[in-house]
Amino acid sequence: MLAELGKNLAERWLSLLVLPGTLYLAVAASARALGQGHPFDLQRLTSQITEWANAPAADTAGGQVVLLAAVLAGAAALGLVAQALGSLVEQLHLAVDWRAWPAGARRLSHRATAWRQTRWGTAAEDWHRHRDEAAVARASGSRVDPAARYAARAAMTRISPERPDRPTWSGDRIHAVAVRLERDYHLDLAALWPHLWLILPDTTRTEIIAARQALTRATTLTAWALLYLPLAAWWWPATAITAVLAFTSWRRTRTAADTYATLLEAAARLHTRDLADHLGLDPVGPLTHESGDNLTRHLTTSPPPRPPDDTPVIGT
Repeated sequence: MLAELGKNLAERWLSLLVLPGTLYLAVAASARALGQGHPFDLQRLTSQITEWANAPAADTAGGQVVLLAAVLAGAAALGLVAQALGSLVEQLHLAVDWRAWPAGARRLSHRATAWRQTRWGTAAEDWHRHRDEAAVARASGSRVDPAARYAARAAMTRISPERPDRPTWSGDRIHAVAVRLERDYHLDLAALWPHLWLILPDTTRTEIIAARQALTRATTLTAWALLYLPLAAWWWPATAITAVLAFTSWRRTRTAADTYATLLEAAARLHTRDLADHLGLDPVGPLTHESGDNLTRHLTTSPPPRPPDDTPVIGT
């Protein structure tokens, strides 16, 4: 077991930290060797690498060992920096607590959220108009072409699946799960999820964990894009690398957030009755507002009691 665990840790250390960091160091060395004046001069690059390889420190076995250790340590350090920066990028993408951010960021987030709410309101109104027209047509025994209705829904979803509450699409996509469960079943996802997670089948948990890790990797890619940007001071093609990584990360983050949110909602809708059975509530038939209220009350912790009147106040 320990041998297998060590193998898995080594593989993750190599794939998540060392390999991306080594690639970054290779690009940084190439940028330093080529410069702005000869960005694609392969002969200049090979000559510089040959010169570095013929340095006295690289001729001895000890020097090569030290050089290899330095490269591995530098690559791992860069990987850790990217992981830490990726966590910050993920917080910005999900924007769970944006109302508690510093004043400047909070104002920008508020404006972005208000702008998204305005756009979403217009798109949602258009979609509901098409839905009403389709309902009237069905009532009269006819049918309208659904293409316009589908396009209106897609336009609304591109802004947010539900009314925006956060400044980013990814944050609203995950927040939409809580909104829908509250609207459909009166379920509080924050209170429900820790208990539901403990009874989910292993296959379901594996899928959710994989989706969550994909979201983390996507935001870490943005961190690597930011790390490549300073290399443009030496080598202008690093700007193109940054742009490609940033765009790829943006697309992957949206896809991963959508997949993660879909799995969260599916797991909650499929297994909430199982949780109610474990708790002895045993709802009859499908979940309803009443059974959802009952389950939420059962899972929500009670508030702390009011302090007695004679409790001393600290500092007086």
